[in-house]
Amino acid sequence: MARVLIVDDSPTEMYKLTEWLEQHGHVVFKANNGADGVALARQEKPDAVLMDIVMPGMNGFQATRQLSKDPETSAIPVIVVTTKDQETDRIWATRQGARAFLTKPVEEAALISVVDEVLGA
Repeated sequence: MARVLIVDDSPTEMYKLTEWLEQHGHVVFKANNGADGVALARQEKPDAVLMDIVMPGMNGFQATRQLSKDPETSAIPVIVVTTKDQETDRIWATRQGARAFLTKPVEEAALISVVDEVLGA
């Protein structure tokens, strides 16, 4: 299926999201902070990125903005997956280039549905 990059500093979230994506046939790449996520996205050119917001160093908003502004990665859809659930967070994520927004805790069906949606499946 698709190649998906998960950028999240929580080992628990990383494990859960990886399990779900792999069960649905996706190949998963992992980064535990925004800077590594941007570098890995540039290197691997995944089909989609799941981006946490609250991370040390470069946060998910900054990483999403970098990916959406870079001609090499701007076509990769970013799905924000975060505990931040305010409307302002959704608006800001969209302004940074995110194509979708999911609030943690995420349900497996919702995650797979949004991944399929941004991939055009």
